[in-house]
Amino acid sequence: MAGPTPLVKHTIVKKRTKKFARHQSDLFKRVKPSWRKPKGIDGRVRRRFKGAIPMPSIGYGSNKETRNIHPNGFKSVVVQNVADLEMLMMHNRTYAATVGKAVSSRVRRQIVERAEQLAIRVTNAAAKLRAEDDA
Repeated sequence: MAGPTPLVKHTIVKKRTKKFARHQSDLFKRVKPSWRKPKGIDGRVRRRFKGAIPMPSIGYGSNKETRNIHPNGFKSVVVQNVADLEMLMMHNRTYAATVGKAVSSRVRRQIVERAEQLAIRVTNAAAKLRAEDDA
């Protein structure tokens, strides 16, 4: 099921797609690349010297209109049961349902069927569903 099309399809522009690397993570194997804010008194990165690696700041934030939007144009809502789909009924052109990880295949099948009736897009509709053999 393809489902409805998004109400407004904005082009998503990211100001930065590269991850911010931790200072000196390229020099030492013991320093992992996951970002940590430098706190030293003489640190070039903390003092934002020219040529130093960039630090995350609020200026790198995404456009408010396109924040948390998937490439398919919908915002995502995690659904755990069939009743959770009812709140998406009036907003099926803005939000898409994502079935939770711990949901069983039986309940998952019910959620996908009900979403089809309500014309709600399910992003992971095919997950954990195997074709049953009648033999």
